[in-house]
Amino acid sequence: MEMEPHEGTVVTWEELPTAVAAYLPAHQARDAETAVRAFAANAEVTDEGRTYRGLDEIRTWLTKGGSGYTYTTDFVSAHRIGDTHVDVVQHLEGNFPGGSVDLHYRFDLEGAAITRLTIEP
Repeated sequence: MEMEPHEGTVVTWEELPTAVAAYLPAHQARDAETAVRAFAANAEVTDEGRTYRGLDEIRTWLTKGGSGYTYTTDFVSAHRIGDTHVDVVQHLEGNFPGGSVDLHYRFDLEGAAITRLTIEP
């Protein structure tokens, strides 16, 4: 399901699904083991045009992705689309090309697990 940036119901950080609220700070802290526990076994992550399938590939992406950069992440907003989709906007600032970007973290959920995550501007 393609999600538009302002489609759905606005939700606060406290209203995010448990898996999303667990994943985001773990990813920011580069805690791959905690972050990967938020995903279903057959989950997929697409970041910077590359797709990682299954927990082993996702763990490797979490461990190595962005490791050459230092940055801060701030929660901007979130929208819930139905029961299974959440679009979280995070603002990143750091020493990566461009230095500043708002990224959409588009989550698909099944039960209590993330089945798909797409990260894009």
